[in-house]
Amino acid sequence: MNTKVKLLLIGFLLTASVTKAQEPSVKPQDIDLTNYPYPYPVQFITLKIQGETLKMAYMDVKPANANGHVIMLLHGKNFSGSYWARTIAVLTKNGYRVIVPDQIGFGKSSKPQHIQYSFQLLCQNIKAILDSLTIQKLYVLGHSMGGMIASRFSLMYPELVEKLILEDPIGLEDWKVKVPYQSVDTWYQTQLKQNYNSLKQYEQESYFHGTWKPAYDKLLEIEVGWTLNKDYNRIAWDAALTYDMIFTQPVCYEFEYIKAPTLLIIGQLDRTAMGKNLVSEDVRKTLGNYPVLGKLTHEKIKGSKLVELDGIGHVPHIEAFDRFIQPLLEFLKL
Repeated sequence: MNTKVKLLLIGFLLTASVTKAQEPSVKPQDIDLTNYPYPYPVQFITLKIQGETLKMAYMDVKPANANGHVIMLLHGKNFSGSYWARTIAVLTKNGYRVIVPDQIGFGKSSKPQHIQYSFQLLCQNIKAILDSLTIQKLYVLGHSMGGMIASRFSLMYPELVEKLILEDPIGLEDWKVKVPYQSVDTWYQTQLKQNYNSLKQYEQESYFHGTWKPAYDKLLEIEVGWTLNKDYNRIAWDAALTYDMIFTQPVCYEFEYIKAPTLLIIGQLDRTAMGKNLVSEDVRKTLGNYPVLGKLTHEKIKGSKLVELDGIGHVPHIEAFDRFIQPLLEFLKL
């Protein structure tokens, strides 16, 4: 082995060693997160969907002193209901009953092998939970992909939704008019390559405007834990299917039909957009411009209220909880 090759090998090993040392200890997680602790007890409802019998997980957290109102929290694409822990605690303290589902394909819910995902289907699944609990009126809060689901839910079941809250929702623009289409197979192959470093890099750049705090590591526990599991291909396949759903089923053209009183909470440093790596630098600059998109959506949803959070990215309820929860509580009490 010549000197140049030896130096390259030593450099590679040192880099790998540093990278490994920087990674926090992450436990492998099974496909249903059997041993992953949620902040509150988890219940399940059985659903028959497209020939499969599936279980959908949800938390139903009741307050000590109820104010008579129910609020449902809908998680984003790379999350589960567990990341709402602090939000649930404050809402129940203020008298709200809180319903927090894990969408099919996410969290502790079933990971189907064959399913055609649509936002309408996810909304029907949510409605099944609410029907089982005989809930007929509620507030709906959706974050990221959950914002797309919340918007669709308010359009499908306007008689149920008393108020709508969208926290940095994706889908405020139609990416497919600017971004080349990727097949489900392509998304799948990309997901199979995910690991701690790639997942952290994505969230750091897209969600937290290049910054990272130790508290954010908890957001990676489930996703990274799954990559260490022998059944990760199932997780990757469902992730590919839901990416395709998000890309091909925009809700931005229907905001004008939302009738529920609506609050938009928008982190001004958010630049989340699908397919940014597939376009030129000039096009990339036009994607995920949340300061602009927030205002446009505010104009489309008649009578809506817009709260702009300067210096905050894609996940306000994690990055700046106090600045997130204050306008939320004020809006709910109106």
